[in-house]
Amino acid sequence: MRIATRFLLLSVTLLACASGAPGTQQDDELDTFVRAQMAQRRVPGLSLAIIEDFRIVEARAYGITEAGGQDPVTPTTLFQAGSISKSVAALGALQLVEQRKLSLDGDVNRALTTWKLPASAFTTTKPVTLRGLLSHSAGLTVHGFPGYAPDAPMPTLVQVLDGTPPANTAPVRVQAEPGARWQYSGGGYTVMQQMMIDVTLEPFPEFMRRAVLSPIGMTSSTFEQPLPPALATLTASGHLADQAPVQGRWHVYPEMAAAGLWTTPSDLARFAIEVQRSFAGRSSKVISRAMTRRMLTVERDGDALGVFVQGTGRSLLFNHGGRDEGFDASLNALAETGQGLVVMINANDNSRMLNRIAGVVAKRYGWPTASTYAPPAPSAADVPLARLQSVTGRYELANNNMITFVVVDGQLYSASDGLPDERFVRIGDDRYASADRNVRVTFTRDARDDAIGLTWTLGDRQRAVPRVGPLVSMLPRQSDSDPALTARVDATLRTLAQGGEAVSSADALTAGARVAYGRAPWRAAVGYRAVTFLGAEDVRGRKLERHGHPVSRIAYYQVATERGRRALLVYLTAEGLITDFDDVID
Repeated sequence: MRIATRFLLLSVTLLACASGAPGTQQDDELDTFVRAQMAQRRVPGLSLAIIEDFRIVEARAYGITEAGGQDPVTPTTLFQAGSISKSVAALGALQLVEQRKLSLDGDVNRALTTWKLPASAFTTTKPVTLRGLLSHSAGLTVHGFPGYAPDAPMPTLVQVLDGTPPANTAPVRVQAEPGARWQYSGGGYTVMQQMMIDVTLEPFPEFMRRAVLSPIGMTSSTFEQPLPPALATLTASGHLADQAPVQGRWHVYPEMAAAGLWTTPSDLARFAIEVQRSFAGRSSKVISRAMTRRMLTVERDGDALGVFVQGTGRSLLFNHGGRDEGFDASLNALAETGQGLVVMINANDNSRMLNRIAGVVAKRYGWPTASTYAPPAPSAADVPLARLQSVTGRYELANNNMITFVVVDGQLYSASDGLPDERFVRIGDDRYASADRNVRVTFTRDARDDAIGLTWTLGDRQRAVPRVGPLVSMLPRQSDSDPALTARVDATLRTLAQGGEAVSSADALTAGARVAYGRAPWRAAVGYRAVTFLGAEDVRGRKLERHGHPVSRIAYYQVATERGRRALLVYLTAEGLITDFDDVID
């Protein structure tokens, strides 16, 4: 089970307001590139805004608001911002700090009145603080929130914080010493939301409108959840990573500070511009220059107060990524140069598409962060298709993070969600270079000439990456030699489809898997019907680990749900316990 944490993208560039729908403006290289990326990744709609010299110089929109429909995306179409909500909410919290209604370094329980963060053995010497919440260093649980279908029962904020029904996430609690480590926590921002409500005595959306959105000019934005009917007609509809539409068009997020902002790229650009201008001492509509500079100062592991930060001087970049059910977004802005880019799509896309768009724009307009990378010339020697296909498959790029290689039209690509992503050009025998960035891959083989791993070189950093296994489509089919395992997989999937307390006591799961899958139903198992065994592979010696347990064997299944059929990888320990699942598409 792979969970995205943060998006550290690049930066970007500019032109003059128009829609990118075919026939509505003269095509240029940026339009051509964006449309090609959307087609490759099957993204229905995209909207972007470009900042230059501390102002929006262009808003472009492409595609349609809903797959199969005809309504075009426009620069005023509303998208969900996902975790970029945190950055905007942080500005409101820092204003309250300057008004002495909140403290950056005091115990959060001093401000909380409606609810209190339960005491913990981890807080006996250090309290949880707002600084820790903003920089994800408070040691709090709950990475993110799946939201709720529009017709589902909606929990109160206190029910979310305590993880009580109908909340679909675990309680927000302290599980590490505050300040000891970086640990992304949407739960922490939900605690912050309650703090802001308690000290202002205002509904969170109303406070944010009055204190942040209106002063900045974000007049098309709202934290209201659910969205008022009058605004619902202005929205795009969300689509999942497999291109399926979100049932009910989108999810509702009572966790407003963490994930609840509805907005446009132009409005998020106005947020970035206000931060840039305040950083330069040219504006103080929400917070002072001194507080803005504190906001953009790294606290831990590249995380500042509500944004991620990298670089210095003219290359000082603040950014954040966002994901809600069916929506992705990215915000990148250079603090000193007054440049920036916001891109929003009505899809969940796990590829490097947004990075590529940012990189092309940054290079085109000469940003100080623009990459100078140029891919090497491809090898002139032809490689037999069978040898190229022999390196396809899945590799464990990082713990619990796979990269998949496929062949499309005789070219090697990484794949994401079953679609081509990053192209790799052949530069030698079993050696390839990315067409996008300074990455090289050298595949390694055993005595039988089978691919068993690769060497991954990013810049001047190199590391060995083990092979997880072949593509499911190329897996030799086997008879089911372990029906008892298949029965355990079947029973476990039925448990994960239901969620709840049964998951925490599932005998077939490792302790790490029981924690990782938590109490909410696992999306890939919802509507589960049956599994069919496809094959299995011994992976001892590859040093694969999932959720704190070594993996000895991987079993492959086809899983049928009410949404269709997918391939399923089941990771097993030496004791035969299930320590992870991955639903995949070749």
